[in-house]
Amino acid sequence: MSRFTPETIERVREAADIVEVVSQHTDLRRQGERYVGLCPFHDERTPSFGVKPAEGFYYCFGCEAGGDTIRFVQEKEGLSFPDAVESLADRYGVEIEVEKEDPKAEEARRRRGRLGEALARVAGFYESYLWESEKAAKAREYLTAERRLGEEVLRAFGVGFAPSAWDSVLTRGQQAGFSVDELLAAGLIQRSQKQPGSHYDRFRGRITFPVKDHRGRVVGFGARGMGPDAKPKYLNSPEGEVYRKSRTLYGIDRARGPIARGGRAVVVEGYTDVLALHQAEIEETVAVMGTAITPDQLKILAGYAEEIVLALDADRAGREAMLRAQRVAGSGRLRLLVAPMPEGEDPADLMLTDEGAARMREALAGAVDLAVFHARAILADADLTTPAGRDRALDEVAPVLVGMGETITRQEMVREVADRLDTTPEMVAGRLKGGGRAQQAPAGPPAAPEVEQPAAGPSRPRRQATPAEQHQYKLLALCIADPKEGQRFLDRLSEEHFSSPVLGKAFVWLREHLSNPLEGLDDSDANLYNAVSRLSALDEGPPTEENLTYFWRMLELDRMESLLRSAQHEGDLERTVELQRERARLKDAIASGAE
Repeated sequence: MSRFTPETIERVREAADIVEVVSQHTDLRRQGERYVGLCPFHDERTPSFGVKPAEGFYYCFGCEAGGDTIRFVQEKEGLSFPDAVESLADRYGVEIEVEKEDPKAEEARRRRGRLGEALARVAGFYESYLWESEKAAKAREYLTAERRLGEEVLRAFGVGFAPSAWDSVLTRGQQAGFSVDELLAAGLIQRSQKQPGSHYDRFRGRITFPVKDHRGRVVGFGARGMGPDAKPKYLNSPEGEVYRKSRTLYGIDRARGPIARGGRAVVVEGYTDVLALHQAEIEETVAVMGTAITPDQLKILAGYAEEIVLALDADRAGREAMLRAQRVAGSGRLRLLVAPMPEGEDPADLMLTDEGAARMREALAGAVDLAVFHARAILADADLTTPAGRDRALDEVAPVLVGMGETITRQEMVREVADRLDTTPEMVAGRLKGGGRAQQAPAGPPAAPEVEQPAAGPSRPRRQATPAEQHQYKLLALCIADPKEGQRFLDRLSEEHFSSPVLGKAFVWLREHLSNPLEGLDDSDANLYNAVSRLSALDEGPPTEENLTYFWRMLELDRMESLLRSAQHEGDLERTVELQRERARLKDAIASGAE
C-alpha cells in the first residue's frame, strides 16, 4: 500500500474538526476551552470524557482512551490508519499525496478510482429513479408496502431502481466521459451475444442494492427482478477489478461502527434481511449475499468483533452454511454462535410481523455456540430408532464434543446427547476420553489425522478430522503406498466421496499422479500441497487388499449416508427405501469382510 506523505497526514489533522467528528458519537457541551460529555468508549453516568479542539485531542479519565481525530475515527469506525486518513480527507476536502510508488501501481489505483466513480454515479442515478420515476412505482410499493421498509432506511442504503431501457447507463456513462471499457470493467454493462460489438445495460427493470466496501465506496450491485417470471430472481455484479463477492459484506459500511462498539456482528443472507434488521435498530448486521461465508469475510469481521452470530435461514442450505463457517473459521479467536430462524422464515420475513423485532432480539439473545448447534444438527439427522443408528450418531457427535474442550457447555451437551441416545452420560464421556473415536477393526494409527484449515500465514491451525475424513485420509494414504492396487480403488471413487474440499482436491490430483504424487505439484495451492505431502508421509499399515477394500467401503457408506439424509429431508420415500437396502447390504459386507 502506498504511504501518505507526512504533509498529507498533518493537513488532515489540521482540517478535521474533532468536535464535529466526536459529536457524531456523543453529545458534547462547552466548558471553557474544552468540550465534555459521556465517553463514547465505555458506559458511564458522569462525564469523564473531554475534547480539546485547539490541540485536536481527546481523552477519557475513566477508561483512559485518548488520541487525535484520526485515532478516534480508527477506534469508533473500525478503520485502519490509512483508511481513517482517507475517510477524513474525503470528508474535509484534503488532497491526498503519497510517496513515490510504482507506475503500474499508480495506474491501477487511478483506474480503480475511475471505476469507483462510475459505480457511484450509477448508484445515484438508480436511487433518484426509484423515488422520482412513475415507472418505479411498483418497486416502491413492493419495498414500502410488501416488505415494510421505510424510506429512511432505503435512502440510507441507497436502494434504487434500474430503468427497463436497454441503454440508460450505457448512454449516460459515455456522456459523463466514461469509456465502454470502463463501464464493462465496472460491471455496469455487458456485451451483446446477438449483435457482436454492441453493448447493453446489465441491470434493467430491477430493484438495485449498492454493495459498498467498509469505507462506503460502491463496488457493485445486487439487483432483484420484479415479478414471478424474473430470471434470475437476483442478479449480482460480475467478479472484476473492484468487485469480489468473497471479500464483500453487504452493509459493512454502516455496520462496522456498531459492530466495533458492541463487539458483535450479526450475519444474515440477503439484502432485505440487512435493511429490515437495521430498521429495527439491530445495526450490527451484515449479509454474505448467499449462504457461504468465506475466510476473507470472517477476516473482515474479526477486525471489528470477537463474536459473530449467524442468523441464516433454517433450511438445509442455511444449516450447512453455518457448519461450513466452523471449518472456515478454524481455531481463530472468533466465537461463532448460531441464532436459528423459525422454519420457513428468514429475518426479513420475521420482521414483517408486529412482534418480529422482539422475536429477532430473543433469537439473537438465545444464540448457541456453533459446536452446540452442530451436535444438535447431527442428532436431528440421525436414525435414533435403532441401537446401530444411535452408535453411528455417537460416532459423529463425539468429535464435535471433543473439539469443545473442557467446558461447562460440553458437560451440558454430554447430558443432552446421552438423553437423546438413550444412554448414560458416563458412556458418552468415556468416548470423549478416547478423542471421540470408537475402536475400529482394521489396523491403523490410533490418532486421527488433522485437517488443514484455509488460513493465512506459515503456521496454519488444524482441527481434528471427522470420522468420515479419517476414512478418506486412510484410503488415500493406502493408495499411495501401493500405487498399482491403489489406482484400481481410486478409479472407483468420485469427488462425491470426499466431504473435505482439500481431500477432494487431493483425490483429483492423486488419480492422475499416484505413482509420484509430489512430482509437478507446486505450492501455489498451499492447502493441496500440504495435504498431498501429509498423505505421502502417513503410515496407515500394509496396503493389503483387505484394508483397501474396507476403507473403500467406508467411503461408500459415508456417501450413502449423506444421500440417505438428503432423500429423507426431501421426502423421497422410494429413494429412501432403496438407499436403506443398499446401506444394509454394504454394512453386511463390511461386517463379514466378504468380497
